[in-house]
Amino acid sequence: MSLAPRLDLRQSQSLVMTPQLRQAIKLLQSSNVEVTAFVEEELERNPLLERDERETPGVDAGRRDDPLPPAPAAPDSLQAAASDVLPNEQSAPLDADWSNVYDTGEAPMGRGGRPDFEDGLDGLDAMAAPGKSLREHIAEQVRLSFADPTDRLIAAAFQALVDPAGRCAMADEELALRLGCEAPRVTAVRARMQRFDPTGMFCRDLAECLEVQLRERNRFDPAMAALLANLPLLARRELRLLQEICGVDVADLAEMVAEIRRLDPKPGADFGATPPPALIPDVLMRRAPDGGWLLELNPETLPRVLVNRGFHARALVGARNREEKAYLAERFQTASWLVKSLEQRANTIIKVAAEIVRRQEQFFLHGVGHLRPLILRDVAEEVAMHESTVSRVTANKSIATPRGTFELKYFFTTAIAGTHGGESHSAEAVRHRIKAMVEAEGLEDVLSDDAIVASLRKEGVDIARRTVAKYREALRIPSSVQRKREKAVPA
Repeated sequence: MSLAPRLDLRQSQSLVMTPQLRQAIKLLQSSNVEVTAFVEEELERNPLLERDERETPGVDAGRRDDPLPPAPAAPDSLQAAASDVLPNEQSAPLDADWSNVYDTGEAPMGRGGRPDFEDGLDGLDAMAAPGKSLREHIAEQVRLSFADPTDRLIAAAFQALVDPAGRCAMADEELALRLGCEAPRVTAVRARMQRFDPTGMFCRDLAECLEVQLRERNRFDPAMAALLANLPLLARRELRLLQEICGVDVADLAEMVAEIRRLDPKPGADFGATPPPALIPDVLMRRAPDGGWLLELNPETLPRVLVNRGFHARALVGARNREEKAYLAERFQTASWLVKSLEQRANTIIKVAAEIVRRQEQFFLHGVGHLRPLILRDVAEEVAMHESTVSRVTANKSIATPRGTFELKYFFTTAIAGTHGGESHSAEAVRHRIKAMVEAEGLEDVLSDDAIVASLRKEGVDIARRTVAKYREALRIPSSVQRKREKAVPA
């Protein structure tokens, strides 16, 4: 066998993940806010890119008399990112005037979901002033409540130690040792600060927090003290045992429990809480005059850019050296790629959303009980895409429907087989049915998991008891034993 070096030719195929291809995949699975931010950065970096301010009328998709016919076979996002061919205009309903469809009475919005101040100053009224933080709220009360410098120092220490819920777990003796003062003085300052607004802050634990609020309402008595000393029993709903410990009857215990439920276990949690960001839908859906559905991409969040070819031609003529020409060529290629990627992203989103609406039409007509089982492969086969592409399209995307705004992932649920080979059922629909059955229970007909299984099987759902228990726990529904204990004591 010869060990001498030699030259061989081999032919093979491989997928090369170029930076542009990776960016195209990232754009496909990004939310509308993330895509808008990326486009804004590109507009700043690339002089050949400019905003497309033209109004392009949208194209309706998803009519019932023409039930979303599948578009001609198109490449998925991986192939489209490397392609130089733009889809035609008829294949992608991009923009539409939705001003008369979703009139919320709010401030006029610009692109990206931001208030459009160019249309007026109404947006200023919708901008709420930021609220005070918990420590700022406490500091104002400290300045008004304590004149003695030592007391103010102790109050400032409590202010620094308070957690977001309004608690302060440090013992008075330990804080007194740190500050070099008497423990009774620290206790007196804490007791005074516990009456601050909101009442119940600076307590060491939940029981003390509730006690302070009950004393403020003049509702603290020996029976209530015994109840607060046994909060773990209340959490486990051991109501009969609590009646014996507190020495009260069923009606009195029910009144005591109702009083505790009206208290705030975390009085400091409302300060500085950041409201959740508004969910801006990527796809808008409404009824068509003929009874079908109209689908369009949200024009307020759809970034639209153009390549300024005129500026590119003028700059290319004025280029003085090879480096400037190379820079212009690279910027032109990047701009063209971004326009193509956004176009393909829009086409793919609307195509996948239309197929989801077609398959889940009964949900939009009748509610969650009619949600059908659906997996990525079902949609991928219909729209001639890969499952991974459908997965990326549905990630971080939402649709505004007459029944509310939902993430596209919501409509993909596992299937539960039907009895006797019947039609399968959506897991989400079964969970909804379990919740409805429990809410309809009475005092004498609390359903066990076995009873729920029997009832569901009569309705054609072949489900196991452990599956019912898993769904019940996911819905945070107590067991039948706990529900019986709760219903035995009137609220």
